[in-house]
Amino acid sequence: MTWGRGARVVAAIAWVNLRRLLGNRTDAFFLLVAPLLFLLALGLMFGASATVPLGVAGADSGPLAQRLTTALAEGDRVTVDRFDSVDDLRTEVERGTVSAGVVVPPDYDARVAAGEQVSVHYLYRAGDATATELRLWVDSVVAQQAAELRAGRLAAEVTGAPLEATVAQFETLPVAPVAVVLTSTGESPFPEGLNQFAPIAPSLLLLFVFLTSLTAALGLIHTRRAGITARMLATPTPVITIVLGEAAGRFLIALTQGLVVMLGSAGLFGVDWGDPVGAVALLLVFCLIGSGAAMVLGALFSTEGPAIGVALGLGLGLAALGGAMVPLEVLAAPIQRVARFTPHAWGYQGFSELVRHGGGIGDILPQLAVLSGFVVILFGLGIWLLRRVTLRGG
Repeated sequence: MTWGRGARVVAAIAWVNLRRLLGNRTDAFFLLVAPLLFLLALGLMFGASATVPLGVAGADSGPLAQRLTTALAEGDRVTVDRFDSVDDLRTEVERGTVSAGVVVPPDYDARVAAGEQVSVHYLYRAGDATATELRLWVDSVVAQQAAELRAGRLAAEVTGAPLEATVAQFETLPVAPVAVVLTSTGESPFPEGLNQFAPIAPSLLLLFVFLTSLTAALGLIHTRRAGITARMLATPTPVITIVLGEAAGRFLIALTQGLVVMLGSAGLFGVDWGDPVGAVALLLVFCLIGSGAAMVLGALFSTEGPAIGVALGLGLGLAALGGAMVPLEVLAAPIQRVARFTPHAWGYQGFSELVRHGGGIGDILPQLAVLSGFVVILFGLGIWLLRRVTLRGG
């Protein structure tokens, strides 16, 4: 077989593998749609620039209650949604439409004017980290309002003016400016102003490329069990050509998955992947790693059942350990040391340098070198194992 014809056969086998995967609606959904849906959901929930919705019931009970509500909505982080009843607010908190709720008593203004201590109730879902963080903001605003009300009540007693008027004067009083100097030490893992989807997109790319590659190993097992491998061996096609075709098929599937995440996140969510040369280099190397792992898995198992269990376990487990589910920076130091034995951790560090800190290809050479070592081991082992199992005919 000539080199040109061999290359065409390799390309044909690779293309058939991709078409077979896309021909299954479930596989096509997880390849083309699921990563972008995950990115949208996670970016909206945990994105650095996302606003947090806070519900308020009883905000229109009087001027002082409205003043409290206005203070809660100050800044760019919190948006206030007003509700007519406490029951409606409680329902939306339970549904997750708003992160938490503040209940202002209907007689808030009258009781405050009478000098009574008034309780403002906070509604939240147990275990909601965002609601816990939001509680700090609500507590600080309520404390500030309480201090202003005490000062306003004192002024009202001295001047005889209504409490609403004395409290409103705080907004017009001249205040000497206070200079606040912020000093940062070290390098922030999540720079200020970063696109809210940018920290999540590289992690999802690593997760889905590797997981899709491993699950696509089932195609290798199916090809042998269906007798397709045996029929190809009966033709004049050399074994190495068949093996390279299957290897190219794993790579094409992994590359398609990676491009869907990379181009989709850039086009739909405005994610900047940094230096294009560095981003493409990381993507290609990681796709080769996923392809090699897929070939190893496909060669070691003869039935699909055990293989899918191992694929899901390794795909999700290594992603969690390597920073593709939880940011690597927040993991304990011992876990971070163990994570260095996973390709995900090195891919995570490489993309972090490009996406978050504006690095170039030269800044990720250490990560590329380590990932290339994974390629040599996994891809080489995968080719050898796949050739051996192909010669046995399954």
